[in-house]
Amino acid sequence: MYKVLLVDDEADVREGLVQEIDWESCGFTVAGTAENGREAMELAERLDPDVVITDISMPFKDGLQLSEWLRLHHPLAKIVILTGYDEFDYARQAIRLSVDEYLLKPFSADSFMELLLKIKHKIEAEVAEREDVRQLKEHYRTSLPLLRETFLASLLTRKLPKTKIEEKTMNYGLRLSGARYTAAVIALHPPDETGQEGFEYSLRYSGDLDLMLHAMLNIAREIWESASLGSAFIYQDSIALLAIDAEGQDEAWLRQTQEVLDNVLKSIVHYLKLPVTIGMGSVVTDIADVKYSFGDALLALDYRLVLGSGKVIFIHDVENPRSEKLRFDELKEQVLIRSLKVGTTEELSDAVGAIFSELFDSAYAYNDIQVYLLEVVTAVLRTAKDADVDLDELFGAGFQLHAEIFKFSGLQEAQRWFHDLCLRIMKHISSKRQHSYKDIVEKAVHYTKEHFSDSEISIQRLCSHLHISPGYFSGVFKKEVKMTFVQYLMHIRMESAKELLRTTELKAFEIAERVGFADPNYFSFCFKKQVGISPKEYRSRSIASDEEDGDA
Repeated sequence: MYKVLLVDDEADVREGLVQEIDWESCGFTVAGTAENGREAMELAERLDPDVVITDISMPFKDGLQLSEWLRLHHPLAKIVILTGYDEFDYARQAIRLSVDEYLLKPFSADSFMELLLKIKHKIEAEVAEREDVRQLKEHYRTSLPLLRETFLASLLTRKLPKTKIEEKTMNYGLRLSGARYTAAVIALHPPDETGQEGFEYSLRYSGDLDLMLHAMLNIAREIWESASLGSAFIYQDSIALLAIDAEGQDEAWLRQTQEVLDNVLKSIVHYLKLPVTIGMGSVVTDIADVKYSFGDALLALDYRLVLGSGKVIFIHDVENPRSEKLRFDELKEQVLIRSLKVGTTEELSDAVGAIFSELFDSAYAYNDIQVYLLEVVTAVLRTAKDADVDLDELFGAGFQLHAEIFKFSGLQEAQRWFHDLCLRIMKHISSKRQHSYKDIVEKAVHYTKEHFSDSEISIQRLCSHLHISPGYFSGVFKKEVKMTFVQYLMHIRMESAKELLRTTELKAFEIAERVGFADPNYFSFCFKKQVGISPKEYRSRSIASDEEDGDA
């Protein structure tokens, strides 16, 4: 169902349309009604309607002013103008404001429903156009090479969840399954590093880095893919190569990879006269760990300062091969941090369990376990610091988390202690967040009470004063106060107006100004809408009530 906001200053017109039109059969529901353009603006902010049906002639703000405001603040909303023959010139202005439809009064229920169906078809056509499968498929097809390279580049810098890797692999038509993986980097460097002559007339001196990278990629990709090793692509200012041992050939695959890299280097130097060095990283068994191999490939490149450039440098040739490392990777860290900040107790238990399960499942050197736990503890401390948690206040002066975790005789005992510690930090962060919410609302309430008499007060001005975004503030305020800011502002203004009507002899227009209404007529309209009677009637009843109390 699409939401409709109905705007007309005549109550019988509004009620007639609500009652006589079969909105549901046309695919609509009346989400709200307003008596004038200004009230409609306030409702539109709260309801975010799909369609606004409005009369032209209304007090405070007419239909054209409302349409102009809607085009600026709710550009996706469809606007329908209801107009009489004597207002046809106004309807022409509405067309210039990009109003979607207009209907001449008087109109029948059938013609009105016909218009609704026309608007519905227009909305559905726009949605269908955005979701057109053929257009999306064609756009996806042309974007696929870039999407593939972006995804492969993300493997070099982040440890992605296996489910995401599998999803992207399938969507992009990539073959990444294998027994082992390694990454290599082809890096350009200044010609004088090579100690070779003849480069002064090469492509290097063109100054066009993009041209050089694409020329290198063409050679590398042709050789790499012809050997069925994997993928080659540009990454930042270098060429990245991903090698996959798809058949589980072990040493034969590793030897082939090194030989092909040597061939790539020689071809680039021979055909392009570009001075390059290739770094080859460690071998990993999980595609999600390719980032570690890539990091090792960059480290291998650093050894050209010792070994000289213009060659392939394999990290295992210059550093002792390392067994499978114990790593506190970013996925575990993200889950732990999220649990501490906004998670449930169950999510925190799962996060801590996943961190320690790796220690129980495999036999690692004590030094590796120490480094691992220090990284875990550092993540907790950083999270606590970001949340302004005072650990001395929470656990006592001189508390040293880095030292405390190594005082236990076994991992199970350490895990229970660490879980309880994280639970206390999580509850403290949650408590501070609730306090922060209340603090924001208290400041907003104080500011509103101080400035409600300013007719220019708005949620934007208030949020600018509080240095927070309107979207965030709106959610927090409504959660704490149980009403929107606009509703609360109106409540404050009406309560002040009633007090002034009871205790002073100020005229209605003077009271309107004092409570933040630039238009006295709109003040009277809002007062009657909120209180049920006019300001004049309210004052009369207050005086009569006081007299009765005096007689008693």
